[in-house]
Amino acid sequence: MRVPNLPIEGPPGRARNFGILSSYPPTACGLATFTAALASGLAANDAEVGIVRVVDGGGRAATDERVIGELVNGSPRSVLASADLLNQCDVAIVQHEYGLYGGTDGDEVLDLLGGLHVPSIVIAHTILTNPTPHQRSVLNEVAALAERVVVMTEAARARLCGGFDVDASKVDTIAHGAAIPARRVVPDPRDAPTMLTWGLIGPGKGIERVIEAVPTLRDLPLPPRYLVAGRTHPKVLAAQGDSYRRARMEQAQNLGISSSVVFDADYRDVSSLTALIQSSSVVVLPYDSKDQVTSGVLVDAIAAGRPVVATAFPHAVELLATGAGIVVEHDDPDALARALRRVLTRPDQAAAMAAEASRIAPSLGWPVVAGEYLHLANRLLAERLALV
Repeated sequence: MRVPNLPIEGPPGRARNFGILSSYPPTACGLATFTAALASGLAANDAEVGIVRVVDGGGRAATDERVIGELVNGSPRSVLASADLLNQCDVAIVQHEYGLYGGTDGDEVLDLLGGLHVPSIVIAHTILTNPTPHQRSVLNEVAALAERVVVMTEAARARLCGGFDVDASKVDTIAHGAAIPARRVVPDPRDAPTMLTWGLIGPGKGIERVIEAVPTLRDLPLPPRYLVAGRTHPKVLAAQGDSYRRARMEQAQNLGISSSVVFDADYRDVSSLTALIQSSSVVVLPYDSKDQVTSGVLVDAIAAGRPVVATAFPHAVELLATGAGIVVEHDDPDALARALRRVLTRPDQAAAMAAEASRIAPSLGWPVVAGEYLHLANRLLAERLALV
C-alpha cells in the first residue's frame, strides 16, 4: 500500500531522529548515493539523521558528520555495536541488498535486525524473480523482522508479495527519489545529438546493444554520438579489471565508429551530472536484467526531463507507461535502433516525452520522497504508543 500523507507530528520541541544502516560516501555505489540523498531529504524535513556505514574493512574513512559508526562485515561485535547505535534513534532505516552485508547472501544483517528495539523500516532494493532457496529465506526473514518493508515500484511490491512469504500489510511503496533541476534546460537542436548512458559500468549494462545501433544512425543529417559516462563498478574492477569497458571500446573500433562512441570515467557531483543529463537528446538504458524493479538512473533521467529509451525491465515498463519514453524488448536490437531513430528524428515526439517526464518529476523530488518516509515513521511510532 502507499503511505498516506498524514500530518507530520513528533515529540514537542524535538525533531524526529533517524538512524540509517547502509553503504555511504566515499563508497562509490548506488546505495551510498541513495542514502546520502535520502538523509539530505530527511534533514530538509527537519529530521535528524545518523548513518551507520557498512564497510568491508580497509576502505576510505567517511568524513561526513552524519556518520555515527560503522558496521564491519564479518565482525559479530560490530553487528552488536551497530544495533546499539541504531537503537538510540527513534526509527531505524535499513537498506537491503544481498551483496551489501557479510555472510551468505548478506545474512549477517539478520542478527542486526534481531537486535533492534526501535521501529525498523527495511528498504528492499532487489526482489529477484528466481532467488535461490537461501536468498528467498534471507528476504523472508528480513521482512519478518522488520516493522515495515518499503519497495519503490508497484512491480516490486507485486513480486515481493507474490513470490515470497511476506505479510502484504507490512509492505509500503515509496518512489525512488531524484534531484530536481532548478530550471529546465534542453539541448540546442543545431548541435549533434548525444545519446547518454551513465552509472557504474560493468557486464549487464547492455552498452554493447547501443554500440551496435550507432552505425544504423550515421545516415541522419546530424549523426549522434553515444556517451557512456561512469566508472567501472568497484566490485567488477576488483574481480575483472576494466575488461568490459575495453571490450566495448574494441567493439566500437571494429565497427569503425570510435569517433562516435565516447567513454568518460570522470567523477561528477549532483549538479554536474544533472547538467550532463540535460545536455543529452535521449537517455538510453539498455540493461540486460529482466529483474530490475528499481533504477535510480531512470528516475534521474525523468527528473531531468529527458526522453528515455530502455529495455523492458520492470521499473522502466512502469515509469514510462504514460509516455515519458519508449520501452523495447531485450532481445530486439532492431527495435532499439528504431526507437533511438524515432526520438532523434521526430522532435515533436521527443518534446512530448520530455514534457511527460517533466510532469512526473516533481513527485520524485527527494524532499517529497523523504517526507513519505517521515510520515511512515510517525505512523509506526503512533502504532507503538497505541499498544502501550
